[in-house]
Amino acid sequence: MTPIIANDIKFSPDSRIWVYTSNRALTEEEALFAQKNLDAFCQQWTAHNQALLAKAEVLENQFIILMVDETQAGASGCSIDKSVHFLERLGQEIGTDLFERMRFAWVDEQGVMRFANRPDFVTLVREGRIHGDTLVADTLVQTKAQLSEKWLVPFGKSWHKRLV
Repeated sequence: MTPIIANDIKFSPDSRIWVYTSNRALTEEEALFAQKNLDAFCQQWTAHNQALLAKAEVLENQFIILMVDETQAGASGCSIDKSVHFLERLGQEIGTDLFERMRFAWVDEQGVMRFANRPDFVTLVREGRIHGDTLVADTLVQTKAQLSEKWLVPFGKSWHKRLV
C-alpha cells in the first residue's frame, strides 16, 4: 500500500509531496481520466518558465499524490497555485472535491484501505474498531522520504489521535 511514486529513483528523497483526498472513491474510469490528466499536467508544469521534475499518482482511487523534485527546480508560489487550480478543475470535471481535509484512511484487519469522514472515524475509534495499532495514512507527509517511510503509521503514534 505504499504509493508507487515513493519508489521512483529519479526523484530525490527530499522531493516535495502534496497529498489530496477525494470526498468519495473515484470509479476506475474517473481514476484513469485523473491519472491521464495528472500525467499531462506534470509534463508541462513549470516555475518561472523552468520545467519542474514532477510526478503524480492516483492511489486507492481516493488519493492524489503530487511530487516535485526541488533539487532540479523549485516550485514557486505561482507554480503551486497552478497545481491547486488544476486540481480544482480536475475535481469539477469528475464531480468530486479533491480538497477534503477531514477524510481519514486506515487499513482494516483484512488489509483493505478504508475511508471515513471525521465523525465516522471518531465513532470507529470509540467502538474499538480502530485502535492504537491500526495503520492510518499520514496525509501530512511532506517529502518523498516521509512518503516512503511514514505513509502508514500506527494510529496511536499519528496526528489523527489528537482529533478524537
